[in-house]
Amino acid sequence: MSLKPINNILSVLETQSKWNEQPFQQLLKYWSEIVGATVAAHTQPVSIQRDVLRVATSSAAWAQNLTFERKRLLLKLNDRLSVSLVDLHFSTAGWRRHKDNLSQEQIISPQEHPSYLGGTDSSCKLTAPAFDANATFQHWAKKVQARSQNLPLCPACHCPTPLGELQRWQVCSICAAKQFSPSSGKILR
Repeated sequence: MSLKPINNILSVLETQSKWNEQPFQQLLKYWSEIVGATVAAHTQPVSIQRDVLRVATSSAAWAQNLTFERKRLLLKLNDRLSVSLVDLHFSTAGWRRHKDNLSQEQIISPQEHPSYLGGTDSSCKLTAPAFDANATFQHWAKKVQARSQNLPLCPACHCPTPLGELQRWQVCSICAAKQFSPSSGKILR
């Protein structure tokens, strides 16, 4: 029985654990390092079948752009992985949004919408009893009336209109829709 130094034993164990590691698990481990954080946020490796890596993307635009870059990505992947891939296929099929992806997506705030009223509490809850529809409606109507008291009036129908709508269409959204409806005879340019 020969005694081997501990470093030799550890290196053998490390190589054995790499042999036992599945190629797809290895790929998942290094995916964000290989493709970069931005691409990793919009992609998810799905499977390896017949040495072809299938990757789900968040949109068709990402799938198309990454298809153009697949040769470069293929070289980077083959340098890093123990398996040799022959191709990459990108598709929106199989895309599942992760919670960490949600935080990276841009969220449009209500303040950016042309009908934003400004200064109102968007978390307003109805305090009327839920079982009384008339009381609930009356409560809602009072809130809307109070909220729209200081709004400018639409020049066409004289209804209170958010400033953003007037800036965008010079009338309220209802009058704007009437202007561009097929029955009005006017054509949207």
